[in-house]
Amino acid sequence: MQGVFYKQIKHIKTMRTNFDQLLEAGAHFGHLKRKWNPAMAPYIYMERNGIHIIDLNKTVVKVEEAAEALKNLARSGRKVLFVGTKKQAQEVVAAHAQEVGMPYITERWAGGMLTNFPTIRKAVKKMGQIDKMMTDGTLENVSKREKLQITRQREKLEKNLGSIADMTRLPSAVFVVDVIEEKIAVAEANRLGIPVFGIVDTNSNPNNIDFVIPANDDATKAIDVILGAVCDAIKEGLEERKVEKADEEAAEAQAATEAPAPKERRQRIRKAQPKAEAEKVAEAKEATEAAE
Repeated sequence: MQGVFYKQIKHIKTMRTNFDQLLEAGAHFGHLKRKWNPAMAPYIYMERNGIHIIDLNKTVVKVEEAAEALKNLARSGRKVLFVGTKKQAQEVVAAHAQEVGMPYITERWAGGMLTNFPTIRKAVKKMGQIDKMMTDGTLENVSKREKLQITRQREKLEKNLGSIADMTRLPSAVFVVDVIEEKIAVAEANRLGIPVFGIVDTNSNPNNIDFVIPANDDATKAIDVILGAVCDAIKEGLEERKVEKADEEAAEAQAATEAPAPKERRQRIRKAQPKAEAEKVAEAKEATEAAE
C-alpha cells in the first residue's frame, strides 16, 4: 500500500507529511462503522473490528493540496482563521496559529463571528477602550463594584476574542479541526463564500468543505502533524512575500535614484543653450568688424 503510493507521487515533489508519520500519530483511526457518513467512502481504506480505517495515502495528498493553497494565501498577504474548540485541539491550534501570526478560536465559537463581523469588531474595540481606561487612570475613579464588573468583562472578552483582536477584516479562509464540532463556523463560512479547510473524520460530511483532509480529528498527535505541515507551508508563503516585498522596494529605490538623471540633463542643456547662442553672436560680431 505505502510502496505503490510513493511510486505514484515520487515524480511530483517531496511531500510535507508521509504515511509513517501519520500512521504513528494515529491519523488512520476512524469512527465506528455504524456512525460513518457514506460521503466519506472514497477516503476509507478498510474496516477492522467494527472501526473504519482511513486511507492515509489520500490523506498525504490532501494535506499537500491544502498546504499549497494556504501557502498561496499567505504569500498574497491574506489571513486564515484557525478554529479548534474541542479539548484535544485547543493547545495545538493556539500554538501553531501563534507561530505563523494567524488569528484563531479555541474557546466557544460566538454565533455571528463571521456573518455579523462588525458587531464582533465592536466587542474587540470595547476591549481596547477598557485597556485605555486602565492605563490612563480612569478606572481608578469608578466604584469598586463597577471596576470589578469592567475587569470581568475585559477578562471574558480576552478569553473569547483576544486571539482575533488583530483580525480587522473577514478572513480569506477558515481552517477547522472537527467539522461537526465547528458546524456553525463552517455554515457561516459557506454562507459568505469563504473557503473552508477541514480535518474530516469518517463520521462527518465532507461536502461543505472545500479542502478535505481525511484524518482522525480526535487524536492530538494527528492534529499536531497536520497543522504542523500546513503551518510550515504558511511560513514559506510569508517568507516569499517578504522577499517579493524587499525586491519591489529595491526596484523602487533604484528607479527613484535613476529618475532625476534625465531631468538634470535637460537642465544642463537649457543652461548651455544661451551660452552657445551668445558665443555665436560674439563670433558673428567679430567677423563683421574684421570685414570692415
